[in-house]
Amino acid sequence: MQDNPVILVVDDNPQNIELMQAYLEPKGYKIVTATDGQEALDTLANQPIDLILLDIMMPGMNGFEVTRRVRQDEHLKLLPIVLITALWETKERVKGIDAGCNDFITKPVDKNELLSRVKSLLKIKDYNDLRANYNKQLEADVAERTESLKKALANLKAASLETIRRLTMASEYKDEETGAHIQRMSLYSEAVARSLGLDEHTVENILFSASMHDLGKISTPDNILLKPGKLDAAEWEIMKQHTVVGADILKGSDSEVIKMGEIIARSHHEKWDGSGYPEGLKGSDIPIVARIVAIADVFDALCSTRPYKKPFSEEKTFAMIKEGSGSHFDPDVVDAFFAVKQEILTIKKKYTD
Repeated sequence: MQDNPVILVVDDNPQNIELMQAYLEPKGYKIVTATDGQEALDTLANQPIDLILLDIMMPGMNGFEVTRRVRQDEHLKLLPIVLITALWETKERVKGIDAGCNDFITKPVDKNELLSRVKSLLKIKDYNDLRANYNKQLEADVAERTESLKKALANLKAASLETIRRLTMASEYKDEETGAHIQRMSLYSEAVARSLGLDEHTVENILFSASMHDLGKISTPDNILLKPGKLDAAEWEIMKQHTVVGADILKGSDSEVIKMGEIIARSHHEKWDGSGYPEGLKGSDIPIVARIVAIADVFDALCSTRPYKKPFSEEKTFAMIKEGSGSHFDPDVVDAFFAVKQEILTIKKKYTD
């Protein structure tokens, strides 16, 4: 409230307005006047008011209707309103209370009663204003702290994910193409997951978890990992262990991303027909995240140079993916993959030197 509270006096009788001014202005109150309901509403819309003294019996819009309209304004719901009335009937006072007034003064107005009621209601307004300002400041402080917390969590998340990304690159560091491979197949996995209609939280987790798919290769001997020719049976058994090792490295975490990474590391070499490894899972028993990463990983491997092979053409690669539907890959995942074929090619081009 201002140092000199502003009181809006609304009455169609100029003499009544003059009387209110004579009572109130010597006490330091600033008086603003209106001679009808619409003028009162216009005044409220254009300047701050601390209290309204409102005559009930006015032509056009009476005091009850003015009160109801004032209370419809969210910013004026707590503004003190005193109805000035010559009516004594209880039903009229109930009508005023229902409309939203705070108090009544009966005509002819007694000066001492008027000053006492005005002083009391302005104290209540001071309290309400203080509480409202405190709540606004509290909301602003909470919003500021929430934003700071969001930024801190975002920075922590970014740092954690960067750590995951850099550590997973270590598992295949001997391969010059590893960094780009991880980036491509993670983005392929994200695109396919979204194409399948998975929720955005899961899609984001897949984007980051997919990078951990071959973490277990850190334990694979170089003579097997980098062998230019076909692996023999014994070597192949050792190679397959990278799925189990990767899952073991990642198990026991509370992080959603790392938990998903554990699933992907263990199961991304399982096949839809049950001929994959390490557990020979079949069909929908294979976790959906592993089915998604499997197609992304194989697609990128087919398109890329490896110690044991040259890259296949895009046309040949897509044909091989399609041929694997129902045997190597989940048919629904294959359909989702081809639904975003152009996005897959864009990613491949962008992240291939």
